[in-house]
Amino acid sequence: MKFSRSLFALVLVFSAAVPLPAQEPARSGRPLSIEEALSLATARSEQVTIAGAGVERARGQQLQAKSQYYPQLNASANYSRALASEFEDAFGGASPDTTTTPPDSAGGGGGIDFSQLPFGRKNTYQFNLSLSQNLFAGGRIRAQNRVANASRTTAEIALAEAKAQVTLNVAQAYYDASLAERLADIAEETLAQAGRTLEQARLARQVGNQSEFELLRAQVARDNQVPVVIQQRSARDLALLRLKQLLDLPADEPIVLTTQLLADSLMPVAGYAPEIDVQQADSLSRSAVRQAAAGVQIREASLDISQAQRWPSLALTSNYTRVNYPVDLLPQFNDLRTNWTLGLNMQVPLFTGGRIKGDEVIAEANVTEARATLQRTKELAALDTRSALQDLAAAEAAWEASSGTVTQAERAHAIAELRYREGISTQLELNDARLLLQQAQANRARAARDLQVARVRIALLPDLPLGTIGGTSGGFSPTMGGSGAGAAGAAGAASGATTGAGFGGAGGFGGQGGMQGGATQNPLGGGR
Repeated sequence: MKFSRSLFALVLVFSAAVPLPAQEPARSGRPLSIEEALSLATARSEQVTIAGAGVERARGQQLQAKSQYYPQLNASANYSRALASEFEDAFGGASPDTTTTPPDSAGGGGGIDFSQLPFGRKNTYQFNLSLSQNLFAGGRIRAQNRVANASRTTAEIALAEAKAQVTLNVAQAYYDASLAERLADIAEETLAQAGRTLEQARLARQVGNQSEFELLRAQVARDNQVPVVIQQRSARDLALLRLKQLLDLPADEPIVLTTQLLADSLMPVAGYAPEIDVQQADSLSRSAVRQAAAGVQIREASLDISQAQRWPSLALTSNYTRVNYPVDLLPQFNDLRTNWTLGLNMQVPLFTGGRIKGDEVIAEANVTEARATLQRTKELAALDTRSALQDLAAAEAAWEASSGTVTQAERAHAIAELRYREGISTQLELNDARLLLQQAQANRARAARDLQVARVRIALLPDLPLGTIGGTSGGFSPTMGGSGAGAAGAAGAASGATTGAGFGGAGGFGGQGGMQGGATQNPLGGGR
């Protein structure tokens, strides 16, 4: 009897020594719905900004390629000062007298006016206009424009792809955070239930209706839930930080998610309702397929550019120049002389040592590779589309399967609590009912998260890159304390499981009947 009292006192001391997580105040902060989060996603994304810069770059390349169709007109002005000239000694060692007119060699009265010639002039001004126009380039200019147009198409697809990827990432992060909040709430509710069971066990022990073993079992069950609550709160905070990082919100700004995973009927996010069925899977033009098709166009045009090198190129050129040779430093605009030429420039490759042939071989290999890549991408796109549709069907089936389970589990737990309070059932029965309720609530929340993410992914599927998986919230993990992470990131880390404490049955610790240590996994990561 004395030993029993000592053990009971030890249990009470141990109970008081275990710190319980502080009760969190009601969360407050900036309300954030899924619709608002998605609207902020693309506006604040660096990834979208980078893709937009790629579109502008491609537009500039288009302008560069198109400019070769038009005349090129350039103006220039030039001034030169002669410090020494080869014509200084051309007239007997003295500079030519540009103010006199020597007699004509034929004896006539005329002569050469050296003042109008450039020889030996100290100052020279030139004002020039040059014009060039491509007349024939063997198809090179047209092929370069095809390359630029296809590159613009690829850049625009990449921009749409970046927007879709960012939108999916934000939707997944939002629902991961909402799931993490729900799992934290479930863990806190379970802790409160275990606390009520412990209080009932203490009262029953005080009046002598229960053994010390039953009290110890209730104490351990309650204390095992404490680290689970701490872990779920940490996972929730990390998921919210991830969401704020994607939305470019301050890390210390509190937010409150207004779109919860508690509704019995989940409506698709406005503007993101899935509209693709299995029959469209093979014919759906995914962004990767369109990019591969544009890549084929670029390679084919590059082959035409290589082949165009064998043809002659013909261009029209013209130069219009006004010149002046003033005696003083400043030009005399009323005494400008004119030079105007018009010509044709033709270039023909006669021998290049095999360079053009090498360019053609490389271009043909690139075309073959691009066509094979396009075919492979089409096959992968069809497979990826069907996989996404299967994920949506599985998420819908899981959501429907979990319908009503939570209500039944809540009713079963209420009955188990009543039976335990009245002394007609054991604590093991109550713990099992609590675990089933916990598991049903967690499965329902995960099913809701998976369904909403799958819907958004299907709605964005035409613009998403291949292999983009919306992710499921993960299953159980056989690690202690729920450290295993599912595909849902921080929220998936909450889905680990741990085995029970292993307290035994009829005879003491370690028996087979007891708490079924490890026989059933805890959906929130804690042992019972």
